[in-house]
Amino acid sequence: MGSKTPDEHRQGPDESSGQASIAAVNPQRPASASGLLHGTLEGDDEDGDDDDGGDLGVDSNHDQPKNGKQNKKKKRKSNKKKKKKKAPSGEQTTPPRVALANLTVFQDKQYPEGQIVDYDKNDNLQRTTAEEIRHLAALNDMDDEFLNDYRKAAEVHRQVRHHVQTIAKPGVSMSKLALEIEEGVRALTGHQGLETGDALKAGMGFPTGLCLNNIAAHWTPNEGGKEIILQNDDVLSVDFGVHVNGRIVDSAFTVAANPIYGNLLAAVKDATNTGLREAGIDARMDHMSGIIQEAMESYEVELNGKTIPVKAVRSLSGHNILRYKIHGDKQVPFVKTRSNQRMEEGDVFAIETFGTTGRGYMRDDVGIYGYGRNEGVSTAGLHHATAKSLLKTIDDNFGTLVFAKRYLERLGVKNYQLGMRSLVQSGIVEAYGPLVDVPGSYVAQFEHTVLLRPNCKEIISRGDDY
Repeated sequence: MGSKTPDEHRQGPDESSGQASIAAVNPQRPASASGLLHGTLEGDDEDGDDDDGGDLGVDSNHDQPKNGKQNKKKKRKSNKKKKKKKAPSGEQTTPPRVALANLTVFQDKQYPEGQIVDYDKNDNLQRTTAEEIRHLAALNDMDDEFLNDYRKAAEVHRQVRHHVQTIAKPGVSMSKLALEIEEGVRALTGHQGLETGDALKAGMGFPTGLCLNNIAAHWTPNEGGKEIILQNDDVLSVDFGVHVNGRIVDSAFTVAANPIYGNLLAAVKDATNTGLREAGIDARMDHMSGIIQEAMESYEVELNGKTIPVKAVRSLSGHNILRYKIHGDKQVPFVKTRSNQRMEEGDVFAIETFGTTGRGYMRDDVGIYGYGRNEGVSTAGLHHATAKSLLKTIDDNFGTLVFAKRYLERLGVKNYQLGMRSLVQSGIVEAYGPLVDVPGSYVAQFEHTVLLRPNCKEIISRGDDY
């Protein structure tokens, strides 16, 4: 699913990190655990007696002679020698004088960690940022369950995609194609999405996009709309997503029955494959964007006796994918762009490119492609009962997944137009409309999803079709 560039579209709610906390505090260690042995100061004997204070003269109240003169005796010195108590071998003395390397407790050269305290954003503003926290969360999430969910979603996408490629021929209707895709995804994931919450377990990652000719992105057939039949001279881009437990695979392809569009499709496919080749940990978006554009714009198409250069679309981009959110906070432009963003370990990216024979600048067209819940907008000011009821249905069945009007109608929701208008006007729900180039132009799209794993990248959606 295409993502608008920053100048065109706001990418998700603001996020910030909370107050950091102490991660671990070491308990008080006993003396024996730290290698210290108390009570071995020099001069202490084994019984704890004070040698310096032994055998004093007789008390003045005793042994006085009859003549009244006090018989004074000299203080006698003790003949005992002062003993030094040695610490057992491998333990520390007091005061400490034994090298750590000679202490038994440190024979493995493993020393105790100090108090672990997370960086406080108020103390170090640039260390633990919201972006870093999201990245670490994504990295921690990349476990066996994560990979299994993504691989299942990718296999569902491949099988449905291959079937659709066999029926996406002149004469087929857009409604038929959308139905085949959506029924296939729901059947293969095992979740029909009719019971409350079932569509959040697995199913469609976003509405099926079926874009003809100058429509670049975000068009889908709606109930009551004019039926559109694929023609021999049409260029059709098919873009749909599959999710399992919120892990979304996003992949797209373009078909054209007339071979005159061959170079247009080849240019965009080459650009997407270039992006996939360049993608990786620490890859810089500004560097990638220039290479992708160069690959795409090295092609030209001959239409109606005119040679037309293929242009990279400037108002769309690839994007990272978050759990239950098709558009993350990073973008992968395919027009040379100045950006300090880069790819990181644990990221999931949809590498997609759009090429056109038109101007290369998309504009919004009339109609509704789908709706998406905006988490960052407060619902406190929502007063209409119909809007509140509709919002609960959206939260229970789609969460932050983008959905089409027909998905609501499939659940049996009726008379939702007024409530939806209120949700959109308040910013709680965002409406997506078609994006188009100038009439008479043709746009093609190719896309795959790539996982940036710690030791490799996995193009999760790639199959034998390309």
